[in-house]
Amino acid sequence: MHRQDIDEPVGLALAVSAYALWGGLPLYLKLMAYMNPGEVVAHRILWSIPVAAGVLLVMGRGRDVLDALMDPRRLAMALLTALLISVNWLTYVVAISTERALDAALGYYVNPVFSIVLAAVFLKERMQPLQMAAFALVVGAVVVLTFEHGSLPWTVILLTVSWGLYALAKRALPMPPNQGFLLEVILLSPLALGYLLWMDGDSINHFVDGTASERLLLIGCGAVTAVPLILYANGAQRVRLMTMGILQYIAPTCIFLTAVFAFNEPFTWAKKVAFPMIWAAVVFYLASQWHHSRRSRLCQAAE
Repeated sequence: MHRQDIDEPVGLALAVSAYALWGGLPLYLKLMAYMNPGEVVAHRILWSIPVAAGVLLVMGRGRDVLDALMDPRRLAMALLTALLISVNWLTYVVAISTERALDAALGYYVNPVFSIVLAAVFLKERMQPLQMAAFALVVGAVVVLTFEHGSLPWTVILLTVSWGLYALAKRALPMPPNQGFLLEVILLSPLALGYLLWMDGDSINHFVDGTASERLLLIGCGAVTAVPLILYANGAQRVRLMTMGILQYIAPTCIFLTAVFAFNEPFTWAKKVAFPMIWAAVVFYLASQWHHSRRSRLCQAAE
């Protein structure tokens, strides 16, 4: 059992490592930008299984997944979370391959604010004034991007909604995160295999027909997918919620910097307006988290 009123150094190292790896993921995916996004996601699913299974075997917790496979309720919840995370992965891969990494950064900046809205709607949690101000800024940023695009910025919306709903549904999955992740990719594996078999005769299958380096890149998708999630799951148990709330912005900041300076994506007038609005929303969000954390500590001290 880990204390959650302090930030353990090991927990900080695990959490920072997870977010840094997520932040660097666009550089890896860019190497496969010419491949079919569905093929890349399929390999992310399939090669995550041995990585996640290996971790659980070392931990001696493989039995948990076998038990869950016999439980219809847990299977149904895991299938829902699996479908949501697959939508998130596919949207993210498409964003990188179509030079929309800036949209991906926006999506992950917005996500914590969207999670507040989900909590208010589904968990009946009351939104604080700072949280409402953050949400208003996010809506304003989406309006600006919509005006520029001429349509809704679907990449931003899909990434935000899919991850937010995934996190919400994950709360209802009665399994530790490591075991839950393995169960999710196992449930997705028939779809992934079916897609690869279907595309084999219809388009280039880079694992079958590609070069050795392409095969290695596809196999590596398992590690770059599973390892950050495992690091995050174990780090979150050893770090305060407030700290995790701050650290989560490492990933979108890295994605933003990569998009602008490594990928040379155009920083349009709408993004020059939308990003400061989102950053201001982040400040309001963090201020509300700090206020809530401080009030909780004061209440505990008074008891």
